Amino acid sequence: MLLAGILYLTDHSSFVGPLLILFFVLIGIGFRGFENLKGFTYTIMIFASVTAAMFYPVVFQEVGNYKLSGLIVPLLQIIMFGMGTSMSLKDFQGVVKMPKGVLVGVLCQFSIMPFIGYSLAKSSGFPPEIAAGLILIGCSPSGMASNVMSFLAKANLALSITITAITTMLAPFVTPVLMGWLAGEFVEVDVMKMVMDIVKIVIIPIGAGLLFNKYLGGKVKWLDAAMPLVSMIGIAVIIVIITAAGRDSLLNIGPLLILLVVIHNLSGYTLGYWAGKLFRMDERDCRTIALEVGMQNAGLASGLAKEMGKIATVGLAAAVFGPFMNITGSVLASYWHRKPPKDEIENKTFDHHSG
Repeated sequence: MLLAGILYLTDHSSFVGPLLILFFVLIGIGFRGFENLKGFTYTIMIFASVTAAMFYPVVFQEVGNYKLSGLIVPLLQIIMFGMGTSMSLKDFQGVVKMPKGVLVGVLCQFSIMPFIGYSLAKSSGFPPEIAAGLILIGCSPSGMASNVMSFLAKANLALSITITAITTMLAPFVTPVLMGWLAGEFVEVDVMKMVMDIVKIVIIPIGAGLLFNKYLGGKVKWLDAAMPLVSMIGIAVIIVIITAAGRDSLLNIGPLLILLVVIHNLSGYTLGYWAGKLFRMDERDCRTIALEVGMQNAGLASGLAKEMGKIATVGLAAAVFGPFMNITGSVLASYWHRKPPKDEIENKTFDHHSG
């Protein structure tokens, strides 16, 4: 990193890109050797990819006459199919078993994040289309990443999966309406088209995945094993394509956009957690709501930006939100992992005494 800085200052800037990319790749490989850091390898590799997209944007914009942004929607459909194969109708039964938790989670998801996004967009001073991206990421449902973090944080995994499933299924109805209402003053939002886009990107692939899981689940072992890896590569490719497309805008507003995205993300965790407390939910459920609200489906937001024809502007906030959300989510989950919920400690003590 230091060497890259020296080369840049001494007019050897052509070496800076490769050195920075190598720097992130080596850190990523190094992290594999440490149990505590292993979880960050993927995010570091995304930083390496984003660095490559910033220095060599042309490589990631088109191959021959084919625009690479055309890959975004098919990749998302594959990722959503993978999400569907890991779900079953049981994931929706949580509504009956934990109605209060699900209701609080869904309401917080579709109120806290959209309105913070709107407030940040209004105060950002960004060009309208880039500002609208902050609202779009806020109006998106929660994604699979929140389930992983809930598991690591010793939160209520069943509640997390149910909230993700419900917000995802509600997205075709709620996200376009919220976008039309909150982002309409920044960009033109065709609500009906967005409804159809979400059905195409999310509902149909997840439905196909659910059917696949019901009738073929466990029978195609290689596919079950491959889907998580395919999803991770797919998300990385999407982020790189958007970064390359929006490189010039990012160079102008990058630091401020990163700051606003981090504020958006951390506000989601904080307000989600305290909303849980407000409704007198236990510690595990409060952690779950925090992670569900703070972590968004950045992939879907990217796909919608692409379908709006504004991948290089409206899509930028989502491209920044995805990697940073994974970093903050991992840190928060690790912190909570080391602090078991009080009720869990009390139960263990009780079991110990009664034993």
